[in-house]
Amino acid sequence: MTGGLMTARKGNGAARNGRDPLKFGIFMPSVSNNPNISRYKPEPGDWTFESNKQIALAAEAAGFDFLFPISRWKGFGGDINYHGHSLETMTWASALLAVTSTIEIYSTVHVPAFNPVVAAKMGATLDHIGGGRWGINLVSGWCRGEFEMMGVDILDHSKRYERTEDFIKILKGLWTEEPGSFDFASPHYTVRGGYVQPQPQRRPHPPIVNAGSSDDARDMVARQCDWSFICPVSLDDAEEITADIKARAAKQGRKVGVISMAQPIWYNDDPQRAYDEKDEIVEKADWVALNNWADGLGMESGSFDDHAREMFAFGAGSPPLLGTAQDVAEGIAAYYERGVDGMLMCYNRYLEDTIKFGNEVVPLLKKMELIDKRVSS
Repeated sequence: MTGGLMTARKGNGAARNGRDPLKFGIFMPSVSNNPNISRYKPEPGDWTFESNKQIALAAEAAGFDFLFPISRWKGFGGDINYHGHSLETMTWASALLAVTSTIEIYSTVHVPAFNPVVAAKMGATLDHIGGGRWGINLVSGWCRGEFEMMGVDILDHSKRYERTEDFIKILKGLWTEEPGSFDFASPHYTVRGGYVQPQPQRRPHPPIVNAGSSDDARDMVARQCDWSFICPVSLDDAEEITADIKARAAKQGRKVGVISMAQPIWYNDDPQRAYDEKDEIVEKADWVALNNWADGLGMESGSFDDHAREMFAFGAGSPPLLGTAQDVAEGIAAYYERGVDGMLMCYNRYLEDTIKFGNEVVPLLKKMELIDKRVSS
């Protein structure tokens, strides 16, 4: 296996214009009240492990490529206590890898909360549990309240990405160099005689993802990561971000794939219902939770206009894909045509919508030649 997303599972089939087929995954409800910062929540118990397991099995049956979790250590308050219940994602991934057989499963790791040697050992173990199906999404650390709870200081922005880059270098060294021979020293970490055995089955190493959007983050992704995870506000924004990240990677002699978030709502018999449901989500927004979440991101929620508040209430900023299954498929195709390589879905009804996506949208994506026709549906 390579460091790409599901290259083994989907084979080498080409999609449009000779590009690799579109990858598609799910931003899983490993936390409560995902994805909307709203009191509108049709399935409030979908954060439980049993629910996540059923969604993972349904996603695998439908042909999804990968599952991403959200990692949280405490909630954001408000009436819903947004993300107040959460499943730790290393252990979450281990359990899901054990009950699935083909789908890739990621852990989301907050760099300030983990020693990289420990993370490398855990990751190698997860890789063996899944037979090479595990990957890591690294978060540099942004929510001050979580890390104050741990007694961990938040670094200045540029220093965060310096530390994350060092973290990745250590992961790669421990996963690829002769066990016991790896040394590393920086202002952030010291490793002497680093040893991880067994090393991951996946070569050269499990895929590494980051979602940073600043210049510092994009440069680090270009140098070190396999995939960049983005949340664009429009198709034009997606195209600009994607082109920029790929250009930065090319300057490093590397290729980096880009995955965009999206939140589809579709009803073939009544497409207006999808728009009405989005409106209900915004009408029932939990503004206290949203402000706490945005302030944690350093977004200064007090300066938001109504459009920004509504955009973030819906899927924490996930771009909407609304209407019918055909509308959703065409919306996904539009992102692919702008250079995006993968789509990460958020749902209002995770299990139901995962099954429905496999039955109604996947066949359309096959007809459009966006995904490998060998994918089951």
